[in-house]
Amino acid sequence: MDFSRVELSAEDEAFRAEVREFLAAVVTEDVIRRDRETGDNFDEGVHLALAAAGYLEKEWKSETDGGFTRVRRRIWELEKRRAEVPWVTWGTTSMVARSVAKFAQPEIRDEVLRGVFDGTVRLCLGYTEPEGGSDVATCKTRAVRDGDGSTWIINGSKMFTTGAHNCKYVFLITNTDPDAPKHKSLTMFLVPLDLPGIEIQGIRTVDGDRTNIVYYSDVRVEDTYRMGEVNGGWTVVREPLDAEHGAVAAADDGLADVSIMMHQAGFMVEAADNIAALVGARATEDTSVGYRLGRSIARIEASLSASSIFGRVALAQTMRDVAPDLMDIAGPAAALPIGAEGGLDDRSEYMYRFAPLVGIYGGTLEVFRNMIAQHVLGLGKPAYAPPRQKVVS
Repeated sequence: MDFSRVELSAEDEAFRAEVREFLAAVVTEDVIRRDRETGDNFDEGVHLALAAAGYLEKEWKSETDGGFTRVRRRIWELEKRRAEVPWVTWGTTSMVARSVAKFAQPEIRDEVLRGVFDGTVRLCLGYTEPEGGSDVATCKTRAVRDGDGSTWIINGSKMFTTGAHNCKYVFLITNTDPDAPKHKSLTMFLVPLDLPGIEIQGIRTVDGDRTNIVYYSDVRVEDTYRMGEVNGGWTVVREPLDAEHGAVAAADDGLADVSIMMHQAGFMVEAADNIAALVGARATEDTSVGYRLGRSIARIEASLSASSIFGRVALAQTMRDVAPDLMDIAGPAAALPIGAEGGLDDRSEYMYRFAPLVGIYGGTLEVFRNMIAQHVLGLGKPAYAPPRQKVVS
């Protein structure tokens, strides 16, 4: 394995300096404070500035289509993290836009992609339902053809539609044939969120983020907004689902995150580094502190090396396991949130609140472990039925 550092050319060094200067100007302290207060993980001013500078389009496109080179893409990703760019809504937008490019009807595709690149169109995911759990194929939100078939009527509700209040469209999975097997009953739509009958209600999670529940009541959607074939929705949704789950191969050149959870892992790494600096000599004078801190850092390092869906599980589980220890080592001040007077700003308090949710977002850890068991290890599907009672004669 090659552990050498990438040598940047003079042009790439200049690009990094340009990006740092640009992000420092647009991602101000006010932006970061406002993002923590709202939990939106989105700032429209920043988003539009990124678009106007051409960064959104270059990030979305491949190098052959005019996007970033591989090295500049990596520089861009790392600099966005360092600057704490509110990123979640762009993440869902970028993901859905790939399906739009592939499956949307031409007039919808061209309009949406133009808006994605200029920042005025944002896209969110309408998968999970209040009673559906992680299995999106059990969808009960219904879409029924009306009249001559040029319009569909949608009724139902979706949970955890993060960013819906900042988006123009939702990538919505619906059931169009309740009598068919669940993977052959689904149809995808790109639904405008300003249509009559759509109600967005905010939900605040324990880590301070905002997500939404969205209700659809007799929402009339033109067939032109259908993505792919009727009852062929599973084909449409599989690619963005795999991307959300992190079930993709790592890049051969090493210029990409090895796991989808690496962004969130940055909070964990920063918290561990700051607490190690805080305790200083205590780590050697008090063997229990040294042992617990060392164990946490070793766990973090191991999880950072896990790739693809394995990293998705390893990083989330590690965050859950080490968060309580790091807060306990730091002491009472670690319980104060970032920015609070007397706080340490070490992120350990945020990580403690975020840790339970990081094992739920995009699917639960239990689901991912079952996916690894079935698709990697070749084991059978789990049996959830209660065991049969032994008959005593």
